[in-house]
Amino acid sequence: MGDALLVRVYGRRTELLVDRETELRNFQVLRAHGCAPDLYCAFQNGLCYQFLPGTALGPEHVRDPHIFRLVAREMARVHAIHANGSLPRPILWQKLHKYLSLVKTELSPKVSNPSLPQDVPGPAALQQELAWMQETLSQLGSPVVLCHNDLLCKNIIYDSARERVRFIDYEYTGYNYQAFDIGNHFNEFAGVKEVDYGLYPSKEMQLQWLHSYLQAYKELTQGHPGDTQVSEEELETLYVQVNKFSLASHFLWACWGLIQDKYSTIDFNFLRYAKLRFKQYFKMKPVVAALQVPK
Repeated sequence: MGDALLVRVYGRRTELLVDRETELRNFQVLRAHGCAPDLYCAFQNGLCYQFLPGTALGPEHVRDPHIFRLVAREMARVHAIHANGSLPRPILWQKLHKYLSLVKTELSPKVSNPSLPQDVPGPAALQQELAWMQETLSQLGSPVVLCHNDLLCKNIIYDSARERVRFIDYEYTGYNYQAFDIGNHFNEFAGVKEVDYGLYPSKEMQLQWLHSYLQAYKELTQGHPGDTQVSEEELETLYVQVNKFSLASHFLWACWGLIQDKYSTIDFNFLRYAKLRFKQYFKMKPVVAALQVPK
């Protein structure tokens, strides 16, 4: 296994969802900062890179305090890249608008009114939700940082020999709201194959996770290792931002699921997954809309 390397071939029509040039650029940026494996070559429909030894995490691992502190600190390392200087715009709104327009056009080739599957909200309703999110979430003051944007359990590799975690798969990596990356990861506590939102982390668990994250992030961006204090107010603010942004994550992957359902050759029920994500979005919307950032 010392000589193992990994060859990845892109899925069918994934260029609709993923900008491959951006993926490559982000891979190289992460590599330069010690947050990604060595990249050996890229070809027209794939990549070849260093194999990282370790365990791909499952929902049982990401709630283990020992491991989740490592995950929080590693996310802070990624978020601290280029944290100084001018930052580009967050990728979120452009991505959501793109996916939604794909849902509307690609899924209804020659029809004037797109026919979405039963119990998926119609295009006008989805457009309205997106407008509401953009209006609400962009005002929360969440910093824009370099985000992984797809931290599901299996994209986190735990190396017990070195006592560290590494993130893999940078297809969705890009500048985004800090709270989106964290909220998206918390949604992934529910798993992918057998989704169970009862596993979404409790407030107590989130605060422990966020405390580890903020401590590491402040050390890395303010340059005083060891003496960084995290205030109750900072913690509560991040908690509120994260739980509000978790809605955008449900919405994004629900739209993604509808597109994958049409094109993917992978044996996975993308439509069922999309419906689950929409269901959770509408269930959580009133709950998180009521949360207030401390004044």
